[in-house]
Amino acid sequence: MDLATLRAKHTALSPVLTERSRRLWAATEAQAIGYGGIAQVARATGIAASTIQRGLRELTSGAPLVGTRTRKAGGGRKRVTDLDPTLLRDLDALVEPTAPGDPDSPLRWTCLSARTLAVALDGLGHHVSHTVVAELLHDLGYSLQGNVKTRE
Repeated sequence: MDLATLRAKHTALSPVLTERSRRLWAATEAQAIGYGGIAQVARATGIAASTIQRGLRELTSGAPLVGTRTRKAGGGRKRVTDLDPTLLRDLDALVEPTAPGDPDSPLRWTCLSARTLAVALDGLGHHVSHTVVAELLHDLGYSLQGNVKTRE
C-alpha cells in the first residue's frame, strides 16, 4: 500500500476516531502491510511508531477491544487540595480574621482579593494561582466582595 492511500484513509477517518480507535486502526493497517508496516503507517499518518506498537500489543493481547472509557480511570490532574492537604486550613486561617459580619451567619465574605491571598499563600509555601484561590474560597462558602467605591 502506498503512502498516499494511507494518508487519504487517515485524513478521512481521523475526525471520527478517538485516541484508542485511531491507535487500533493504525495497528491493523501496519499489520496488513506486514514487514515495515509500522514505519510506513507512521510516515503516512504522523502517528508515532511507539503508538502503533502499543496498538499492536493491544490487538494481540486478547483483551476485549470495546470499552466504555476512552482514557484510563483516574487520569487527569489531581485536585490541589488532594496534593496539598493543609492548603484549605491555611487559606481559611488567612481569611477568617478579616472576614466581617456575624460569625454565626451562613453568609461569609471577604474583601481580600484572590490575588492577594495567592501571594500570601505563596509565602506559606502553597504555590497556587489566583483562580485556584477563588475556587477554593467558593468551596469554603466565601463570597468575594469588592470595594463599594469601585462598584459604583
